[in-house]
Amino acid sequence: MAMPAEEVIKIIKTALPDAEVKLKDLAGDQDHYHATVVSQHFIGKNRIQQHQLVYKAFGDKMGTTLHALSLTTIAREEN
Repeated sequence: MAMPAEEVIKIIKTALPDAEVKLKDLAGDQDHYHATVVSQHFIGKNRIQQHQLVYKAFGDKMGTTLHALSLTTIAREEN
């Protein structure tokens, strides 16, 4: 199965409304993506906790509807 890029972004932004998301389809198959996610929700969390926040948003879609999502997460400082 595949997941359109727009849906991947929507799922991330639903979980992390302030997130800036840049998404790249790594294989051109809508099934292997790399996302760069910048959010204030990552402040004070280590890299694993940041990634868990994003992966949790996908629930059971991760590994089924969406085969692979690699992440770069960045904590955006509060203004």
